[in-house]
Amino acid sequence: MENLHAYWRMPYIKAPKERDDTGKKGGNPFLEMGKTDDFRKFHILWRGKHSFIVMNKFPYNVGHLLVLPIREVADLEALEGDEKTEFFDAIIRAKRILRKAVGPDGYNVGFNLGSKAGAGIPQHLHCHVVPRWDGDTNFMPVISNTRVLPEAIDSLWETLVKHAED
Repeated sequence: MENLHAYWRMPYIKAPKERDDTGKKGGNPFLEMGKTDDFRKFHILWRGKHSFIVMNKFPYNVGHLLVLPIREVADLEALEGDEKTEFFDAIIRAKRILRKAVGPDGYNVGFNLGSKAGAGIPQHLHCHVVPRWDGDTNFMPVISNTRVLPEAIDSLWETLVKHAED
């Protein structure tokens, strides 16, 4: 039998899962990310005045990005003026970064609004931008609830960040 080691998943597995829409349980790591200048530590690709783009720490697929407002807001309706414009421009920027850096065949772009809709940190709005390739779905997620990511997050960050300011 072959072994597949996904050591990076253990922090996710062990993380507290009880969260509610008020953010009182589980905390909000996005607040620190939005304020830091250490882009490498958090795998941040770009930050504007109101929004930032970060690699997902627990990706669905290699290159899975998150786009977030810096300010903690739970819903699209809470975004204001320039903040809303920059946020949606950042989603387009994230897609462009992926297109230039890794050339996917398609994308999943979407939101999970509220914990009941699947948001892991429901108090802080975030948009998932997930690159997809022909044939990137295989038996691993179906049979063993395991995803195979062929590149380390640090290595991929080096590739993606080169395209963040284009």
